[in-house]
Amino acid sequence: MTKSLMILIAGPYRSGTQDDPDLLRRNLSRLEKVAWPIFKAGHLPMIGEWVALPVLESAGVEDLSDPIAGQVMYPTAERLLQRCDAVLRLPGESRGADQDVAIARDRGIPVYYSLDEIPGAGLTQTDTIQ
Repeated sequence: MTKSLMILIAGPYRSGTQDDPDLLRRNLSRLEKVAWPIFKAGHLPMIGEWVALPVLESAGVEDLSDPIAGQVMYPTAERLLQRCDAVLRLPGESRGADQDVAIARDRGIPVYYSLDEIPGAGLTQTDTIQ
């Protein structure tokens, strides 16, 4: 077993949704879909929205167009990247995910583009990224 890594899962969340709640949930579900294979490999998956959304809720933010959302969403990922050991960049257009990758590279944090690249987390027939 290799050292357990905290891996930030980065990919589209708001991109292309116009903040439609159903599309946001779909995108979050897509990010969460790869959490299990990462965990099963002995690592700790992390998604920025798992932290940012409860913070926004506690601040009384009900809509992502609220200016406070801009003060929380990207800064949350940047703070997480002070603690994360790697990033898994999922496919799809996302300014935030691209920013996460840039920060990771600047800090010398590995960036993976496939579960197969993560130590111990190779894809099986039931683990797919879509």
